[in-house]
Amino acid sequence: MIRSIWWAATIPGAAEPFGTAHIRIYYPAVATGSDQERLTGVFAADPAQAPYPVALIVSGVNVGQEAYRWLATELAGRGFIAVTYDWVGELFGGLKGITPGVILDAAKPDSYGTRPTTPSVPAVLEALAASPLAEVMDLDKVGLVGHSAGGTVVLQSARFFPTVRAVAAYGTHTMVATMLGWPAGTVLPAQVDSPVLLMAGSQDGVINGSADRYGEDAETRKDPISRTFDEALPDLDGANLQVTFAGANHFGIVHPVDETAARAFLDRPASTDPAVTRAALTDVLAAFLDVHLRDATGDALDKALQSSDIAAIRRR
Repeated sequence: MIRSIWWAATIPGAAEPFGTAHIRIYYPAVATGSDQERLTGVFAADPAQAPYPVALIVSGVNVGQEAYRWLATELAGRGFIAVTYDWVGELFGGLKGITPGVILDAAKPDSYGTRPTTPSVPAVLEALAASPLAEVMDLDKVGLVGHSAGGTVVLQSARFFPTVRAVAAYGTHTMVATMLGWPAGTVLPAQVDSPVLLMAGSQDGVINGSADRYGEDAETRKDPISRTFDEALPDLDGANLQVTFAGANHFGIVHPVDETAARAFLDRPASTDPAVTRAALTDVLAAFLDVHLRDATGDALDKALQSSDIAAIRRR
């Protein structure tokens, strides 16, 4: 049985009313038939495999946490505590929206690599330690799972969080906008000390629709996700993985897609059933997290990578 509870985190430095992230924690639960369950709807965590490693899902801009509920539920069903959150904060140009948060000063040439580029991830990790489920979480074994902008800030920040043992990102890269003072075409080195699973769909239209931010010529620019894998990540004896899902688009990790927000209008149509992509993605991601958060053998990961729904695999 998978259940969830809600919690909250204060984002340091964020002015009210934009200072709170609303958190949802998904966990393996057990039914006891107690009056407390009946009256509150809250079920106790299943102690059988506790403490559970934690997978923190970091959203893209204006993608609500409900879009990742399917993934959080799947991961909880495989023995993780999965966490999503919504923080409505500052976007570019003075707009407000759901965001992982980007500290622009931390992404500039004179300061990049000295501190995290996101204020929300450390705030949520700190809040989890004070949550009602803290005692069944293994907060020394955390995996960060980022989508789009959430993946970017995760790749730019993970090494500053010492409990992070694995990083996964979908539809993201570390190319940086020239408006921050970087030369055209700059790929920033990832600030990650753990293995990385870099995922993408072969039909991603959003990344292509954003490419003019990076100052490259449209005729000669290369795939920023592959450049990130080649230039931003170190060789790690094959522990770093790049996986491309056949026919999936930028929102292949999202279900359902909210057509009223975010940038789905820029995406290409998926040419593979999105449900098939989600199943393959879950198998790969869960097996990757098992290896690095639970010291599992790589057998399940190797099997997952044999899926016919994967177009390409690279290791380094």
